[in-house]
Amino acid sequence: MTTERFEVQRQVAASPATVFALLCDPRGHVTIDSSGMLQSADGDPVRQVGDEFVVHMDRESLNDIPMGKYDVTVIITKFEQDALIEWMISGTVQPPIMHVYGYRLEPSETGTLVTTYYDWSQIRQEFRERGVFPIIPESALRATLGILARTVE
Repeated sequence: MTTERFEVQRQVAASPATVFALLCDPRGHVTIDSSGMLQSADGDPVRQVGDEFVVHMDRESLNDIPMGKYDVTVIITKFEQDALIEWMISGTVQPPIMHVYGYRLEPSETGTLVTTYYDWSQIRQEFRERGVFPIIPESALRATLGILARTVE
């Protein structure tokens, strides 16, 4: 059976509200990105399902597909204040590929247990057959949690 979802956790010494505020801010995504693809972002902090912002990307940092620089729209698909945020990407490929990223936040004795996930289980068959997923490795999620912790603690 092939894994179609990565999920990693880390304790962060900051409140769920502090972590969530960073995750709602488009520039926060750029700040904590470990892949090097996210270059900058435009838009207001998100507040609900359906909110969107634009991220300026550079695929050359992965050195896998010669896409160069391009923009994607992040569309919030799940939103629970201080507890859950999930989004899908609408980019150069239309309709969207249907891979999602997200964070679950749980209060803990030391601050927040942060769980991040990357799920490509709903991608279209044509992308499954190309064998290009996952785009980022599980280690990148773990590294992003390290940057998140350093940023909010």
